Amino acid sequence: MFRATVQIAKNFDLIGGKLIAGDSTKLRAQNSKKNNYNQKKINRHIQYIDNKLEQYNRLLAQADNDDKNKQIQGEIDKHKQRKDNYQKLQKHLDDTGQEQISTTDPDSRHMIIRNNITEVAYNVQSTVDAKYCLPIDYQVTNRNDSKALGNMLRRAKSILGNNHFTALYDKGYHTGSELKIAQNLGINTLVAVPAPASNAPDPGYNVKHFVYDQENDCYICPQRHRLSTNGSIYTKHRGRSNQTSFKQYRTKACKGCIARHLCTSAKNGRLIERNVYTPVYEQNRKNIEQHPVLYKQRQAIVEHPFGTIKRQWGFDYVLTKKGIQRAEADVGLMFIAYSFRRIVNILGPARFKAFLSTLVRLFFNKASLTNPFKASRHFGIGFLKPKFQLSRIIRSFYPNPLYLT
Repeated sequence: MFRATVQIAKNFDLIGGKLIAGDSTKLRAQNSKKNNYNQKKINRHIQYIDNKLEQYNRLLAQADNDDKNKQIQGEIDKHKQRKDNYQKLQKHLDDTGQEQISTTDPDSRHMIIRNNITEVAYNVQSTVDAKYCLPIDYQVTNRNDSKALGNMLRRAKSILGNNHFTALYDKGYHTGSELKIAQNLGINTLVAVPAPASNAPDPGYNVKHFVYDQENDCYICPQRHRLSTNGSIYTKHRGRSNQTSFKQYRTKACKGCIARHLCTSAKNGRLIERNVYTPVYEQNRKNIEQHPVLYKQRQAIVEHPFGTIKRQWGFDYVLTKKGIQRAEADVGLMFIAYSFRRIVNILGPARFKAFLSTLVRLFFNKASLTNPFKASRHFGIGFLKPKFQLSRIIRSFYPNPLYLT
């Protein structure tokens, strides 16, 4: 159904297909934080229960009457049952390799909404065309943005039918493997560059001022010293599903360098880590530097649907608690409503009503040629005269023109 709204927008030339912007928003799931668990939380609960069991066992040994023994034993049984439940959750995490589990809506995940505010939610990825701020694609996920860019651009290329467009994304999508996919697709992609994790004491000695010599695989620092590598590739793991590989570059010239205090405070001198995706990052940086004004349009384009759906309509949550497919259907209804309202506001009610009338007439004529009785039953109006049927069909699609304005 959502795809149909995109086709209608294309029919009226409301999709430019030259500039798109992508972003995500979090919609709260029907699952409280209390019913979401990760390994750390499970361990904390089990540790608490073990401490309580130890206390109750000591009290049981000291108890001197049957009533008190019975009461303490009841508490012990209750805590053992709770411990069994947490151990089952732990086993599920071990078996599936997942980092967390939600017990009410199993596909929802605990995420950072903004700053230090967290919720159990879904992350909705969307792609919006710049011409009239109309969404052309959406996908409900339970992951953050770091691995979303490549898939959303593949889908955008399929929907638009070409790769002759520019895509704008914020720094949450700045991932080497995803940028490589975008560049392999031939799509001009501009992703905001995050601030460097660490800076030199003097900004003139930040990494961007070190020149990389590709032929000799080394860096030349501002003091003209050469930083070389031993050729080894190192790996850092950031969570179960995120790792990065890189080479290290250093020089012995740091020991006697007159500018060392401006360059680094590290005991062993300056160390540069070159990620295997550094060429991809550098190409993206060039794209940003070449189109600074173009990138500034990103927020105005992609935040338009989210602002309407969440702020004006109040849909900052999903109603379902039956998993990610149901959540995607729920979000789809929001985007369908937004797209139709937006299309009608752009075209005007009269023009859109004429379009629907023509569409229904064509459908009805085709259906009546094969089986008029079946066509009538399809609309639930009984077999009536064609002229009266058509007016009933139109009214069923478009009951109140004022509402659509």
